[in-house]
Amino acid sequence: MNSGMRNAREGLSHTAMSQGAPQTVAMILGANLGGAFIAYVLTLSAPVASRHMVVANLALRGSGAILATLLIALMPDLLNTLGNTAARQAINLHLVFNLVLATAALPFVGPIIAGLEHLIKDTPVEENPMESASALDPTALDRPHRGLDCAARELLGMGQKIEQMLITVEPLYDHWDVAGGKLIRDQDMIIKKMHLNVKLYLAKLGKAGLDEALSSRSMELASISSSLDSASDAITRVMLDLAQRLDSQKLKFSEQGREEIRDFTDRVQSNVQLALNVMMNQNPAEARELVAAKETVRQVEQKLQRNHIGRLREGMSESIDTSNIHQETLRALKQINTAFSMVGYPILLKSGDLLESRLANT
Repeated sequence: MNSGMRNAREGLSHTAMSQGAPQTVAMILGANLGGAFIAYVLTLSAPVASRHMVVANLALRGSGAILATLLIALMPDLLNTLGNTAARQAINLHLVFNLVLATAALPFVGPIIAGLEHLIKDTPVEENPMESASALDPTALDRPHRGLDCAARELLGMGQKIEQMLITVEPLYDHWDVAGGKLIRDQDMIIKKMHLNVKLYLAKLGKAGLDEALSSRSMELASISSSLDSASDAITRVMLDLAQRLDSQKLKFSEQGREEIRDFTDRVQSNVQLALNVMMNQNPAEARELVAAKETVRQVEQKLQRNHIGRLREGMSESIDTSNIHQETLRALKQINTAFSMVGYPILLKSGDLLESRLANT
């Protein structure tokens, strides 16, 4: 009798496990697949490198879940090897599924990632910095004071971009980089759009009628915008082309000549930073320093040109081969410095520190 009851319990237990097996398999495999799918959805906007890992995880778990489901459907008795109860089978199925999946996929991680990198490529989003970060507020057009302040802020943004262009172009004289060259050219296009937008914005401000002071301020901003655009041209159409010529023609400056260009670039970069400060604080003392630096740069440029001519007379082969590049680079840097020094002139005119286009004696 006891033996009959024991057999009956075992039969009922086996029946219960058999009825729970499909639900157990569906729950475990579905949880593994679902977790991978949720991660995929949450990382759709993530960097491509991160998405490669998530997509690989989804592909492996998805294919593994399908294969495991088919295998168990064809051989349901396999579940009995995972435990004597439905709960134990569920736990062991989860562990075995992930262990087998990891063991089988580990040798193929490299090819899988390589394949995904080929299929899922980084597609840079086209951004329009002019629309996303422009300081030219159209709602300020009926308030001239605020509108001119918006234009001044936009010019500051132009100046900062050009500063980065100058910092980027200098190393290209030593090692040409295609990506760096493209970045500078792209920035130049942005500067040109900003310059045009500033002119159009100031023109719209003028339609409402400006008093003499505001009209003068508007003209000053338009002039500064043109100067900054010319600085961008000097970097892109002169310095960048010269750097590329050095690379394509396999030329190299003399050690002394390269050092002179590097030092002169540092001097101009320092003045550009000063000009950006003047644009922000409108400080007459710094404006005076900026304008005075223009004459200093002119004198240094002339001295460096004479040094270069001296090396040519000595017959230094490097100086002869790179003569035009050296001289044009110096002239371009002087042009950039002059463009940024224009920021200080309106301030000095108002403070009385500028007389007949020259600094007044103090």
